[in-house]
Amino acid sequence: MESINKKKLIVLGASISGVGAAKLAKQEGWEVFVSDYGTIGAKYKTALAELGVEYEEGKHTMERILTADLVVKSPGIPNSASIIKTIKEKGIAVIGEIEFAAQHTDKKIIAITGSNGKTTTTAWTEHLLKSAGLNAGKVGNIGFSFAEAVANRSFDIYVVEVSSFQLEDIVSFQPDIAVITNITPDHLDRYNYQMQAYVEAKFRIQMNQTASNQLIYNADDPETLKYLQAHELKPNLQALSLQKDLEKGDCQKDNSLYLKDTNWVIPASCLSLKGKHNLFNGFMAAKVAQLLGADLESVIKGLGTFESIPHRLEIVAHKDGVTYINDSKATNVDSVWYALDAMTTPIVWVIGGQDKGNDYSSLMDLAAEKVKSIICLGLDNRKLYDTFGKLNKPMMEVRTAKDAVEAGQRQAVAGDVVLLSPACTSFDLFNNYMERGDLFRAAAQAL
Repeated sequence: MESINKKKLIVLGASISGVGAAKLAKQEGWEVFVSDYGTIGAKYKTALAELGVEYEEGKHTMERILTADLVVKSPGIPNSASIIKTIKEKGIAVIGEIEFAAQHTDKKIIAITGSNGKTTTTAWTEHLLKSAGLNAGKVGNIGFSFAEAVANRSFDIYVVEVSSFQLEDIVSFQPDIAVITNITPDHLDRYNYQMQAYVEAKFRIQMNQTASNQLIYNADDPETLKYLQAHELKPNLQALSLQKDLEKGDCQKDNSLYLKDTNWVIPASCLSLKGKHNLFNGFMAAKVAQLLGADLESVIKGLGTFESIPHRLEIVAHKDGVTYINDSKATNVDSVWYALDAMTTPIVWVIGGQDKGNDYSSLMDLAAEKVKSIICLGLDNRKLYDTFGKLNKPMMEVRTAKDAVEAGQRQAVAGDVVLLSPACTSFDLFNNYMERGDLFRAAAQAL
């Protein structure tokens, strides 16, 4: 990206990434203005006021925005939005917060993306690196925003969780190590229901990498393999498989993970989180740690001491023999498949929210076998009724997390699980999946 004189920087969106970008920009000497078409949260208003950054909410004043030398936009604003098209037509550069942050650090960057498992893999990677005595911090969609961390933290290694939305806006972003956990249908409404467009957005993570950089990928994932077969990539490819013995790559054999470059053998039994998906998450985290020079003993210890992250199969309460599980981060069908598959007792399933063009057919067999009743937590549940009504299970609608928990309590008996695993985004009723999960947790713990 060409050098830009530090004059006026406009930030579009005043949530965690936007405020982080404003903080870093202010520190770097920019004149900063923040514009949010929605309502800015109280804590973000306070943060902007403390920075001395002027802002507006409920509108975009285009006359002022078009005076910018650089615009940093929220990943929630697609490049197809009219405001972005207008800004670019004026010759003003538009980037995302991830790109902006990366331009202001020379520390190592580990970037992790994927349809499922990226949050757990990001957190687990940070944990392994810390276990090995390395100064690492998780940022991006987990922990601090990347820009805020660059401004205020002193990490030697940034472990960055990045979404396809954020990858759309990169220009020169070049992670030392990139990780793609898997690619399954998600956010297809953003990509005109074109799976290939979504896959290409994910693979932007490596577009600026060279042979001195590493790309860790899931050699069992069909969409990933299809892309790799059609494209010749520049980074050093690192294949991981749980299903086959790779001639070039790391794999599982005899209930152990084999990392061939260093002759590491990691017993699968040492991982603190169970399930095949978590075995892969831990495998990828271990591979990152190995590439960064961690020792085997500390990695094995870290694999065993890592604790599950909030909102991902998080057990939040036990009441009258019923277990309540918060899986609010399961915002796509594939994530929910893993959640249902992991359950060993009858399920009262809380599903719903803002549909992203989901195809629920892959869930039908598991739902028929394991689910005893369905609670729809969303504004428009017609698609859920049309799909799962064929199973002839009890179904009902609610509008709040508290009502979902109380309905679950009425439906469940001792030995059952009330599982919030929604398969949809939260934006119809909640600010984000975290608020949805927090409210579910609080209601369950209040029973």
